[in-house]
Amino acid sequence: MGEGILEVVVTSAEEARAAVAGGAHRLELAADMEADGMTPALAEFVRTRDAVTVPVRVMLRDTGGFQAADLDALRAAAGALGAAGAEEFVLGFLTADGAPDLPAVRALLDAVPGCRWTFHRAVDHAADRTAVRLAIEGLPGLDTLLSAGSAAGVADGLPTLLAEADRQGEPGHTLAVMAGGGLGAEHVPALRARGVDAFHVGTSVRHRGWDSPVDPAAVRRWRELIDAAARKDGG
Repeated sequence: MGEGILEVVVTSAEEARAAVAGGAHRLELAADMEADGMTPALAEFVRTRDAVTVPVRVMLRDTGGFQAADLDALRAAAGALGAAGAEEFVLGFLTADGAPDLPAVRALLDAVPGCRWTFHRAVDHAADRTAVRLAIEGLPGLDTLLSAGSAAGVADGLPTLLAEADRQGEPGHTLAVMAGGGLGAEHVPALRARGVDAFHVGTSVRHRGWDSPVDPAAVRRWRELIDAAARKDGG
């Protein structure tokens, strides 16, 4: 295991600065977090890009749920973001019956060739999460699977995350997993002990949910927690 990664969800350049001040290793930039995150405005990405030096992963999503509502518009947005300097993204789509929508994923990847990206929590809403994991392995640039283990969040999905961590390296279980979605500090030790060393936080670094800004002190507490867990495990 490595030293650990703390990824913080931000919605603006100001929040990005606050997250980095608290010790975030990486950011996810998204808009409309009440709807679980949408593609941010190009201008906001540019402001965020110019505000920080840590990696910024940009959400590509245009509707509630996990189907692509307007794939042409998403492709255009992805291309514009890539042209403005975005090199890392967050995306993932399902068909109406909960299967992985690989044509939609590939269409967006074609718009941003060479990018690194995260397949997000669509996996937690799939009809068969193992089928999703098998289907997406080997897609170009994919290096992270963001998951809570359950659509209900980590508190419900922790047993699934731990069981899957025990299968790391098997077919369908080769991607690095980033735990997120209702992640609590109490979940970190068990996850870290099973090899999960990347953590994704959003509302837990804000005082009043998405209506309040990122608190650098809260980010710092998460960073210290992850660093301490890494030291304990010799990471």
